[in-house]
This record gives sequence, structure tokens and C-alpha cells, in this order.
Amino acid sequence: MSGVFLPAIVVAYLVGAIPFAQIIARAHGKDLRTIGSGNIGATNLARACGRKWGYACFAMDVLKGLVPTAAARIVAGHLLEDAATVGPAFLALWLAVGVAAILGHVFPIYLKFRGGKGVSTSFGVGLGLWPYFTVGALVALLVWLLCAAIWRYVSLASICASVTFPVTLAVAITIRRDWLLANLWPLLIAAIAIPLLVILLHRKNIKRLLAGTESKIGSRKNHS
Repeated sequence: MSGVFLPAIVVAYLVGAIPFAQIIARAHGKDLRTIGSGNIGATNLARACGRKWGYACFAMDVLKGLVPTAAARIVAGHLLEDAATVGPAFLALWLAVGVAAILGHVFPIYLKFRGGKGVSTSFGVGLGLWPYFTVGALVALLVWLLCAAIWRYVSLASICASVTFPVTLAVAITIRRDWLLANLWPLLIAAIAIPLLVILLHRKNIKRLLAGTESKIGSRKNHS
């Protein structure tokens, strides 16, 4: 089983580390690391190069998490023919593929390990971990959209969405009788750890939110 996933983990990291935002910015003659917040992400790119490029980068960052995670599941699909293999070990290895993609985005080897904040790629991983994380990822997206529409802070919306994700999974495990915590505990741990990482990476934004200096969507400030 590990023989299937270990190469996938390495590939997932290398794919996740592709700095699409920086590549797009470079194509426009700009270096995101010297613009605005210096963050290598879709929000900073949108402010530097325009919203359409920010949206394009968001989609590509989502795919960085979705494609490796979904591909690993497809390649290892034969393992699911034996119900006994669908347990913590299998799920932990599958999760490792998704986590590798997220860590690649946050700590890209191509940019001396200085990357983005992992929100978009985490969303992609959630979609790829069907069906366990998919509903939680969609609920988190809905929360993000609502918070962004109400308060117009990208960072606050990301933090709120991150918090709802493990709650959604916990509710799903409680409701579904076929989702046993004894088998799914690696999923719950990851569902808590990934949002904690996202929140940790937003610590500067949290300080600015508390100070009232965080930039809103559509503003000309360059914090992200």
C-alpha cells in the first residue's frame, strides 16, 4: 500500500510547490515578493495584476490540491476492493498526499520555501478527499463567501471557513453510522491540523484585524 502512496506524496509536494501566482506576476514583469504583502497567493496577485489573474490563480491553486489527491485515490482504487484496507493506515497515507500538496504551496522548494497561506490548495485537497472532506470543503467555501460578502475581509473569511471545516466533519461522523471514528480518526486530526496551520499563517492578518488596519476587498491597501 505504501508503494502506491509514497511516490504520490513526493509528486504532490512538487506540484503543490508550483508558484502559479509568482509565475503569472513574472509574466507581467512583477515580483510578488516585493509587492504589497509579499505573499505568493491569489489575493496579492489580484491586487498586483488584476482580478481576472487572481481568479485564474485561485483555480490553479485549487487544482494543485485536487488533482494529486484525487489521482492518488484513483491509482490506489484497487485497494478499496478489500473492505479491510479502508482503515486508518489507508486514510493516513491518502491524507499525506493532500498534506504534501498543501505544504508544497506554503513552503515551495522553488522559492526558497516562502509561499502562500494554503487556503486555495487546502480547498482543493478537501474536494479531492471524496467523500470524507468534500462536503466540509463546500460548506467552508459557502462560509467564506458569506463572510467575505458581509465583512469584506479575505483573511477573516479564510479564518472563519477554516474553523467550520473540522466542525462539519465531526457532525458528519456523528450523523453517519457507517463513518466510524475508529477508522476515520486520521481524517479528524487532519481536519483540525490543516485549519490550525491556515490560521497560524494568518497571524499577521489577525493582528491587523484587531488593530483595525486590515485591508478590505476592493481597497487599495496591500495586505493579504
